[in-house]
Amino acid sequence: MSNWSEQIDEITENFIQTFGSLAPEQLNWKPDLKTWSIAQNMEHLIVINSTYFPTFEAIREGTYRPPFLARFGFLASFFGNMLFKAVKPNRKWKSKTLPMWKPTKGETVPHIIERFEAHQSELKKQITATAAAADEGTVISSPANKNLVLKLEKAFDIMVSHEKRHFEQSKEVLQSIGDQI
Repeated sequence: MSNWSEQIDEITENFIQTFGSLAPEQLNWKPDLKTWSIAQNMEHLIVINSTYFPTFEAIREGTYRPPFLARFGFLASFFGNMLFKAVKPNRKWKSKTLPMWKPTKGETVPHIIERFEAHQSELKKQITATAAAADEGTVISSPANKNLVLKLEKAFDIMVSHEKRHFEQSKEVLQSIGDQI
């Protein structure tokens, strides 16, 4: 088992320490129309991670039925590695997110820091409770596309890396705030 819980704790602490004292207008500020605000980055992480929770629950309950493509380990490895590369924190180009995972367009729901912290706690619980299935090599499908299969362990790695990526993007937004507000 990887150190996902420790990494999630570190990411959570980084978000809270870096952005926790910002005013709502700073959390919601966008440097341009194409860039998400800090609050939108946090909301996006809550939304995307939460879409995996029903799969995790089904795995724990023994009711999860992997799609047909899960039988082909090379596909799970290929898609998992492709997604992992796409969410690396140091990747220079941005990926378009699917509409189901986009944050709200206007100001984000109040208390985003508290909501993010609570979500991170739930994410840790979900991963810890499902980690044994990851160790067994369980293959899942993406909540966005049943034909996109990946190993559960790689899904956890992707979630952590994706959070690190959005923390770095949020730091860039913070640097651009300056005297803009």
